Amino acid sequence: MSPNAVGLWTLVKREIIRSLKIINQVIWPPVITTLLYVFVFGLGLGSKIPSVQGVSYAQFLIPGLIMLQVIDSSYGECSSSLFQGRFMNSIQELLIAPMSAFEMVSGYILGSLARALLIAGLITGLGVVLVHIAPRDWLLYVGVIAMVSIWFSALGLIFGLLADKFDHIAILTTFVITPLTFVGGVFTSAKMLPPALRNFELFNPIFYTIDAFRRSYTGQGDLPIVFSLAMIALLASVALAIVLRMTAIGYKLRM
Repeated sequence: MSPNAVGLWTLVKREIIRSLKIINQVIWPPVITTLLYVFVFGLGLGSKIPSVQGVSYAQFLIPGLIMLQVIDSSYGECSSSLFQGRFMNSIQELLIAPMSAFEMVSGYILGSLARALLIAGLITGLGVVLVHIAPRDWLLYVGVIAMVSIWFSALGLIFGLLADKFDHIAILTTFVITPLTFVGGVFTSAKMLPPALRNFELFNPIFYTIDAFRRSYTGQGDLPIVFSLAMIALLASVALAIVLRMTAIGYKLRM
């Protein structure tokens, strides 16, 4: 291994260990929250709702809930980890290491992706046990999780660099990510919405992530899969380009 490869792997390992050390804060809460959603909405209210996209409402709900937690965990992992490193000045260890901006960003994102895949896997297992549904297309399942996790991890790093205090990190989550996620198809299909709201969904970037991911379960979606994947790839690429540039110039890293 080259020195840079060692540094990259060390950073990835550090991020994974960090998540496991605070497992009661970052792993179990999304799993328990998903359980509550499944019991209250899927199994409770879902009994009053006819099938959606050829499956029961509870089965329709599972992929949306997985994507909800992947988005939240990816953004939260990178934004909090990077800001904490800046706040405690431990980020200096990375700055003096022989690592490029690409390797630093990749280390944070790969650690975040590992956490997202773990959470998604646990919720997928719950879906199999509780509502008897599993992905039909595992390649699409893993591919969408990876693309979405990279996208929101990059956004997390951007806000981790921009933030001057922990409250600033929550701005994007509170005012953008959470509202757009809840109206982005987690609980309803676009076909169940009034025509005016259906058109609004086309301007909701998170709608594309949930629609593409749900197709890995039901085989159906509201949009062509190529279009949804292209939108996710484009937005992820833009976020990556921005954070790579910010890291390369040392934006708020060199105090």
